[in-house]
Amino acid sequence: MRQPRADEYARFAAARAGHLYRSACLLTAGDTHLAEDLVQETLGRIYVRWGRISRVDNPAGYAQTVLTRAFLAHQRRRSSTERATGTIPDRAAADGDLPLRLTLLQALARLPAKDRAVVVLRYWEDRSVEETADVMNASSAAVRTRCTRALGRLRELLGEELGEYAAR
Repeated sequence: MRQPRADEYARFAAARAGHLYRSACLLTAGDTHLAEDLVQETLGRIYVRWGRISRVDNPAGYAQTVLTRAFLAHQRRRSSTERATGTIPDRAAADGDLPLRLTLLQALARLPAKDRAVVVLRYWEDRSVEETADVMNASSAAVRTRCTRALGRLRELLGEELGEYAAR
């Protein structure tokens, strides 16, 4: 890769890595190690095709699509259910309500991978049904159905706990 393109890619990667990591953490339901791997895989795939991707209208959206597809491909692998540890590593307290965050991550972890991807894309990434369908290689109707079921399941999982946090 020529130096100007390499510099352009480096700026893009530096600007998007944090957002990709946060999305990957939500997709993996808090598995920070897997999230790091997914971000690295995403940025590697983008680097290889940067010449074409840099000319796309929305390279950030493209990166998010690559991340989601990498996550779904990982979930299809037989070994994707193996976990090195069952605890979240210690880290500095973030802004916001930590118990709420952990409760939501635990609820997301109990959703199937595709349901989790729909919730993250629609409500974290604020994508339309059509954009979500395109990323997931599904129909708009399938995304709407999956979204409705995933939100219903989250309501079941969170139950009264969600109301307790909303009252604060």
